[in-house]
Amino acid sequence: MYTRFCTALARLCLKIGVAGLGLLIVAVLYQVIGRYVLNDTPTWAESGAVLLVLYVTMLGMAVGVRDAGHIGLESLLVLAPEGVRLKMELLIHALVLVFGLIMAYNCALLAQSVWDYKIPTLGLSEAFKYAPPALAGVLVALFSLEHIIALLRDEEVEPAWH
Repeated sequence: MYTRFCTALARLCLKIGVAGLGLLIVAVLYQVIGRYVLNDTPTWAESGAVLLVLYVTMLGMAVGVRDAGHIGLESLLVLAPEGVRLKMELLIHALVLVFGLIMAYNCALLAQSVWDYKIPTLGLSEAFKYAPPALAGVLVALFSLEHIIALLRDEEVEPAWH
């Protein structure tokens, strides 16, 4: 049940990421056309593109943790005995889970501290800059927990993009 939830969540993140990339392309294209063709640079395009990059990157990073697409020292783990390998993998996922929770908490604090300030060109709260890493931290923790459960059950976490 938890694996199905995480799979659906990861796929949703991928779909939102793809939509965000599409919007990012439109925003940058509009900025280039506005600047070089119309000689009237849209003020929101650059800030909007930067904000979209944050959302797409953070969602992609979280899905990368779930799908084990991040950089690791797997070559060392392959050489270790089965018992040591399992303990090391559990430790790695537990540390990643803790990192995700710390990232979520601190980014949420940052978002709360700048809630009243606005991004001038967008009219949105500055908190929108810190929401993506806070959300990604929660997702990283959820996905790391999924890996821990799978390791304890001697199962594999299937990638979301299959």
